[in-house]
Amino acid sequence: MDRARIRNFSIIAHIDHGKTTLSDRLLHRTGTISDRDMQNQLLDSMDLERERGITIKAHPVTMYYTALDGERYELNLIDTPGHVDFAYEVSRSLSACEGALLIVDAAQGVEAQTVANVHLAMKQDLAIIPLINKIDLPHANVDLVRRQLEDILAIPGEDAIACSAKEGIGIEEILEAIVHRVPAPKETGANSLQALVVDSVYNTFKGVVNYIRVFTGELRAGMNARLYHSGRTVEIKEVGSFNPKPYTRDCLTAGETGYFTANIKSPSDVKMGDSLLDARNPAPPLSGFHEVHPMVFSGIYPIDASDYEHLKVNLAKLQLNDAAFQYQAESSVALGFGFRCGFLGLLHMEIVQERLRREYDMDIIATYPSVIYRVQLTDGEWHEIDNPVFLPEPTFIEQIEEPMVKAFIMCPNDNIGDMLALVSEKRGLLDHTETLDSTRVMMICRLPLNEILIDFHDRIKSITRGYGSMDYEHDGYEASDMVKLDMLVNTDSVDAFSSIVHRTKAEGRGRALAAKLKEVIPRQQFAVAIQAAIGGKIVARETVRAFRKDVTAKCYGGDITRKRKLLEKQKEGKKRMKSIGSVNIPQEAFIAVLKA
Repeated sequence: MDRARIRNFSIIAHIDHGKTTLSDRLLHRTGTISDRDMQNQLLDSMDLERERGITIKAHPVTMYYTALDGERYELNLIDTPGHVDFAYEVSRSLSACEGALLIVDAAQGVEAQTVANVHLAMKQDLAIIPLINKIDLPHANVDLVRRQLEDILAIPGEDAIACSAKEGIGIEEILEAIVHRVPAPKETGANSLQALVVDSVYNTFKGVVNYIRVFTGELRAGMNARLYHSGRTVEIKEVGSFNPKPYTRDCLTAGETGYFTANIKSPSDVKMGDSLLDARNPAPPLSGFHEVHPMVFSGIYPIDASDYEHLKVNLAKLQLNDAAFQYQAESSVALGFGFRCGFLGLLHMEIVQERLRREYDMDIIATYPSVIYRVQLTDGEWHEIDNPVFLPEPTFIEQIEEPMVKAFIMCPNDNIGDMLALVSEKRGLLDHTETLDSTRVMMICRLPLNEILIDFHDRIKSITRGYGSMDYEHDGYEASDMVKLDMLVNTDSVDAFSSIVHRTKAEGRGRALAAKLKEVIPRQQFAVAIQAAIGGKIVARETVRAFRKDVTAKCYGGDITRKRKLLEKQKEGKKRMKSIGSVNIPQEAFIAVLKA
């Protein structure tokens, strides 16, 4: 199609503001999908996506629309994930577009992720079309949202289109706005093929299917192309587009989006955001590429040791559709053989674990999540540590740096005091606040990533009774007083319970773990000491009491020394038993503690 009649756009929004519902409605209105095939959340193919109402994998789709001016346009929608963990995927999807539909819920207004996504879109210099969705709700306040768009995001409120994706109100107006407000694709001025790899999925029959946006030149089957950052030259087997099922085409020309398949067996061979160039006459690569690195690490172990090979195969299958997920084999004295897995963030970790349990029917146990610490040794060398087991002895450490995040927290005015208390409890500092409207504020804080891993988001929701929201971005490293907390059972260190914590929190965490272990470790014939230690210093202790046999039961009458002699004899026996006995911690104990 003529480049002047192509429009590439994306939809950005906070979670649950109606992004997927609107894409369903656009597909239906343009006749891309017949009434018979129509279903809700059409572009979300995973059960997990449908259940949670989130988009995990981006998905492009091509629609054709005849506008009121009589011209026929090709509209390419590149659907994006909405969660902060997938921010790089969102930025790559946006760089393949010229415009973005910004959806704001008429009842909830501008939220934390709305702000973050608008900044991403503005950085890419996209034409932003604001939509106020869900106007059919009884408590919708369109005028307030128009004011918020102007005050918070500096977007003219009168440009916003009021619509309801669920009821189909304003869909025609949105399609006309895409045609007239989103600019046609421009060529980069290169003399041969330049295309951006937006995402990739694994297909059993075709190998890796790469989603792509062509900027300059054309891509057709049979030509040789080079993936610039991966350093691979591949032969293109098939090109096509989605409607939303894939269909083949002769070629993709400048400005169009679609997919290509080639002789690529593994998604790890294709880097997200890579440039595809002509192998014979390569143009300069497109800008903005960077490698995706995991931010959060956790150990995943099979509950039954015989499932190890099964788990290994299933992790490999998961990695085929998710190149950002990484894993490597590791073993633990307590848990046996398992894998150290790297994730983009907490939601990503939760999804991978949930998919292992559901889709592959695995019984797994995950260790306490940790982040990457940068450790400077006394000889000046730097090391990156993602597992507490590998932390050097304190005498060799000069300093430890931990990753920091910049958090944008939105909450009602009534909850500011409670939110500040939560931020300071998590060792965070408030940078500044911005008043959003008469009822809400946005707090910009700097916190350690390690502190927001477990319950931070849940705490925000409970403090604000569900009205708070949070988004974060990574903000470098900072030196901090971190220590390794070891748990000793009968003087033996248990590596599964080791963690790197801030010195001020080590004692509290040690006490909590020791108390929990005391509940779950079964009693032995001798007393078992459970201790939390930092280096050689014990900071907390609990004791599992020994079973006792009443050895004095057969003593009748006589002097007290007879009883004492029997008790002393028993005491000696227990002491000897303790020196040679070992404590086997049952698997249930690990599960109970790691869940806690």
